[in-house]
Amino acid sequence: MKKDIHVVGAVIVSSGKVLCVQRGPDGTLPGLWEFPGGKIEPGETAQEALRREVVEELQCHVHVGEEFTTTRHTYDFGIVHLSTFYCELVDGSPQLSEHSDMTWRDPADLRDLVWAPADIPAVQLIEQRFGVSRSAG
Repeated sequence: MKKDIHVVGAVIVSSGKVLCVQRGPDGTLPGLWEFPGGKIEPGETAQEALRREVVEELQCHVHVGEEFTTTRHTYDFGIVHLSTFYCELVDGSPQLSEHSDMTWRDPADLRDLVWAPADIPAVQLIEQRFGVSRSAG
């Protein structure tokens, strides 16, 4: 039986752009893009975990806003339950400590990146929220 892993992700929006981070080469899902965040520790709320993870990963502080989606994706290492929140940068500037790269992207350009599967539904919702239209084909 696969292990349930509960994680949170921060969609940090600034000046109309969304912060995206790339997983390092040595961990799970190497090289894939995701929203910053991580595991919810015992006794933490999702919002507390997200504030902590952003400080640990990016050395900055965010205001955690509305939760806009929870997705579930089965990987070979477990079942990830990802709760994603809109966040506002309130102190500091993101600095990489765990990821190999980061970029600020217009919502229309998010799909130029290769995303971790659990993050793709959030990417689609961000596109909808910002009025990005996708043509078929």
